[in-house]
Amino acid sequence: MNDFGLILIGLILCTTTISSLQCNHLPLQQRKVIENSLQLLDKMGKKFPQQCLREEMSFRFPEQVLKLGQREAVKMAIEEIFHHIFYIFSKNLTLAAWDGTALEQFQNGLYQQIEQLEACVIKKQTHYFQKKEVNRLKLKKYFQKIDCFLKDKQHNLCSWEISRAEMRRCLQLIDKVVRRLNN
Repeated sequence: MNDFGLILIGLILCTTTISSLQCNHLPLQQRKVIENSLQLLDKMGKKFPQQCLREEMSFRFPEQVLKLGQREAVKMAIEEIFHHIFYIFSKNLTLAAWDGTALEQFQNGLYQQIEQLEACVIKKQTHYFQKKEVNRLKLKKYFQKIDCFLKDKQHNLCSWEISRAEMRRCLQLIDKVVRRLNN
């Protein structure tokens, strides 16, 4: 084997060791990221605008996807949720009138968390796969409602504020589940 091959194997082993060490502390890291994300959501915008109160929308988050059955299934659901939140908060934000720095920090935090979860979640082709698919469909439907709501309202200020409030509730649910995972 040449020097390049040995270096590559060393990097893979090092990355695997670092990754497994990070995975052991993942619930604590997730709580910090969620806490930070909630603070950034608050910092991004001001108080909920009074004129938007008439337009409230109930999206009904599918809480069953976060039921504490198998830890891996819950981690996969959280990873999926972060992907959807990142997608929602990465487009057509011109009418949102939010603090750009806080929004960018929020997006960066979500992206980093997605990468950590992807590295840690075991991608088994067992019973997790079926449960993951059912959960993915439920989450996709939930986030499509939000996306359609934003499009129907032409991404106006109120639609973004309602979506921001909904993401706050979503992150709070995840935080509650992550706290229970630690116990």
